[in-house]
Amino acid sequence: MSIEGVVYKGPNQVAIEDVNDPEIQHPNDVIVDVSSTCICGSDLHMYEGRTAAEEGIVFGHEAMGTIAEVGDGVSSLAVGDRISIPFNVACGHCKNCEEGKTGFCLNVNPSGGVPAGGAYGYVGMGPFQGGQAERMRVPYADFNALKLPQGSEHEDDFAMLADIFPTGWHGTELADLQPGESVAIFGAGPVGLMAAYSAKLKGASEIYVVDRVQSRLDLAEQHCEATAINFEDGNPVEMIQDEHGGMVNKGVDAVGYQSIEPDKARESDEPYDPTKENPGVLINQLIRVVEPKGRLGIVGLYVPEDPGAPETISEMEAQGRLGIDFGKLFEKGQGLATGQCDVKSYNRYLRDLIMAGRAEPSFVVSHREPLSNAPEMYEKFDDREEGVTKVILEP
Repeated sequence: MSIEGVVYKGPNQVAIEDVNDPEIQHPNDVIVDVSSTCICGSDLHMYEGRTAAEEGIVFGHEAMGTIAEVGDGVSSLAVGDRISIPFNVACGHCKNCEEGKTGFCLNVNPSGGVPAGGAYGYVGMGPFQGGQAERMRVPYADFNALKLPQGSEHEDDFAMLADIFPTGWHGTELADLQPGESVAIFGAGPVGLMAAYSAKLKGASEIYVVDRVQSRLDLAEQHCEATAINFEDGNPVEMIQDEHGGMVNKGVDAVGYQSIEPDKARESDEPYDPTKENPGVLINQLIRVVEPKGRLGIVGLYVPEDPGAPETISEMEAQGRLGIDFGKLFEKGQGLATGQCDVKSYNRYLRDLIMAGRAEPSFVVSHREPLSNAPEMYEKFDDREEGVTKVILEP
């Protein structure tokens, strides 16, 4: 038996192909009929050939759907249950899982636990077929699945629970953002917008969002009550400090190692040009714009190696070693925290905010498309086209 899925075919190429129809492999597995599955900015790193992903991998780690089959050992779920599936694959009983660090489970990655943690459809994160397909297998289902109300209500909102809404919230948690504080968020992609939205929900006094895609900055202003900072207009650090009257309390990096050098970006008309990348520039901007003793939450992806790096990137940077102004960080006594989100730490509470009408994260969704349109939507998303923010695929 086979189903259709989004298959990586090489740099900048995916295709809809027949892939293995998942089966129960362990008594605590469930099989899910996928109703919504998203394209993530992290998928673009593989799509662009910037990782060691091999051809044939089925993409997708942001999925939700209805349970079609349950293993004999499943005790809290049943056929027909509607669930959100955290992108983290976690066992639930290792040391890290028991402490709530489900993004760093010690048992699900057969590569000897390096890196710790597992994810669906992602290079180096275990053998778990991705969710950009008609069906997917969820292991350790009693632990991993988050039940949702039956029906189709809040479908687009709930689709954000697998990754970006919790990850945006996680960025503000890593920065230790408190009510009444000011925060600068670099990046207005889906995660950056969710970080700004989370800051609003938490009661931040002032929110600054930095990007160069105007349609995304407009969303930050409209839905997050943020001040938009377009770095094509000048130095973002100086622009924030001029607007705020000094340094902000906290900062969030929602971009990662593909950060664009502002001065070089102004030389290009392209929304994204890899030859303008400077992997350390954004962290250094945060160090300068955040006050002494402030904290930086870094949820933008950084990698230990970048095999598809543009020639303009140094050999050091292609190995994940960045030119960070550590002396300035030390001088200011700042703290920083990094790492992928432990989705289960937040998704239940964010689900309840959605159900109570207190949160509507689906404002970031720009497109809902059939699975067959995935190749076209990957291209548009990768080009950072105006008006393309978050893409949901519907198998």
